[in-house]
This record gives sequence, C-alpha cells and structure tokens, in this order.
Amino acid sequence: MNEAPPPPAHPLPRPRAVLADDERLMREQLRARLAEAWPELDIVAEAKNGLEAVALVEQHRPEVVFLDIRMPGASGVEAARRIAQLPPSLRGDEGEDDELLPEIVFITAYDQHAVEAFEQGAADYVLKPAERERLAVTVARLQRRLAARARGEVATDAPGTPLQQLLHLLGARLQPGTPPQYLQWIQASVGSGVQMIPVDEVLFFISDEKYTRVQTAQQEALIRKPIKELVDELDPKQFWQIHRSTLVNTRAIAAVTRDLRGRQIVSVKGHPEKLEVSRSYTGLFKGM
Repeated sequence: MNEAPPPPAHPLPRPRAVLADDERLMREQLRARLAEAWPELDIVAEAKNGLEAVALVEQHRPEVVFLDIRMPGASGVEAARRIAQLPPSLRGDEGEDDELLPEIVFITAYDQHAVEAFEQGAADYVLKPAERERLAVTVARLQRRLAARARGEVATDAPGTPLQQLLHLLGARLQPGTPPQYLQWIQASVGSGVQMIPVDEVLFFISDEKYTRVQTAQQEALIRKPIKELVDELDPKQFWQIHRSTLVNTRAIAAVTRDLRGRQIVSVKGHPEKLEVSRSYTGLFKGM
C-alpha cells in the first residue's frame, strides 16, 4: 500500500508594505514598479506625510516601509525613528521578542551624501524616479532578509550598523551646519536625592512602563525618560539599542554569547547582569 504524499507546506503569508510620499505621482510610479518587480508584495496603505506613515505602520504592522526622506509633518528620518520605537503589537501568546521591526527603505532624490550613508547603514534606498534596475536590487535584498526572518535566522547581508546610528547620520547630513549635541550627564533619583551621573559611566539603560533604570558599575538610579527619547539624545556610536527596552554602552560590552534557546546575550564589564538582544537587533552581532 502506497503511503499518502505529505501535505503541502504551509505557504508564507504575502509580505505587506506601507508606502509614504507626499507626491501622488511618485507613489503611483513606485507602486507600479513594485508590482512589476515584486508581484507578491501587498501595499496595504499609502501615506502623504510622516505622521500619517507612523500611524499606518502602527495600525498595519507591515514587514516593509517605504519612506520619502523629505515629507511635511515629519521627515522620513523622523518617521523612521518613531516607527523604530513603536510598542509591540498584541500577538496572542507570542512574546515581545517575536516583534520585529519593519525593513526600512528610504525614497530620495539623488544625493551623494545620503546614498553613501545608506550604503553603510541599516536601511536601503530607492532613487526618484524609481529605476527598475536599482529597485530590483532593493527587492532582492528585502526578499532575502524576510526569508531569513521566516527561518528565524539573520540574513548574511543584514545590517551591522545600528538603525539609530544611521538615522542620526542621515539627520545630520540633511541639516548640515548643526552638529548634534548629545547628553553628557544624567540627572537621576538615587534614594531620596538627585544625582548627576556622567553618561560615560553608564553601563546600560533598561526601561519598564514608568521608569528607566540607569546602571553604573557602582550604583543603580531611576529616571522618568523613556528609551525612545534617550535613543535620540545619546551618541549612537556609544550607546546601541539591543532591545526595545534596552540601551547598552558599547564600551562596557565584555562578550556576546548565545543561550540554550539560541538568543544572543550581552555580558557587561563590571556588572553581573546579562542583557538579552531581541531579534530585531541580532544583526548588530553578526557571526555570533
């Protein structure tokens, strides 16, 4: 008696995208070109400005977001910053670490400085008007990254540069002549008093719903500033976001290992606590 053939593999869901550009003709052209290059992609919503883009991403939770760099309300860079800090969606029994950030693709008129930043950063780009050849490169890269996600892996071409570092770099290049001013001191509650803590002494920041813990080698303190604000106020070359609730001082990283479940774990110099790296940030430590 012949055995019945195995049931067909469950097909992967169609990837979804949100497209944001304040120029209607550009949205229409990019939508048409994407339909040619990636017929399986489902563009679930279109936005005319940065604030609308953030709201639509929070509503639809797409796998890919196309953002025009220059939009009213909030630029593409500002929108990307807000998207990166959105709270996780409710996914039944799945944990917070199953929530992955969408792949970000910036839409831009040709700008050599911006293109150089993209080439070394955590996001891809599409030039205006969308050229078929360059768009094909972007689509292939996105498909590889999404396929790796579905397997629970990190794509070989996944970014090694923190997203917030790229966004700071882009913001500085879009507004030349205004060097960023990063926090040098943290004003924190210690016991019944307030203390000024040098930023260089902070090993890591961890947030809960109300407070953010500031951890140094000698003490622990609390501040009311959330991680999503600290990300924009700290030097992104020194402080990396490794979890939606965790920033770590790169100078304090002693080692990165894997636990029995395969999750990346950061060991910190001068402190016994281990910091978990969420799936959205595993590309920071490629090769681990």
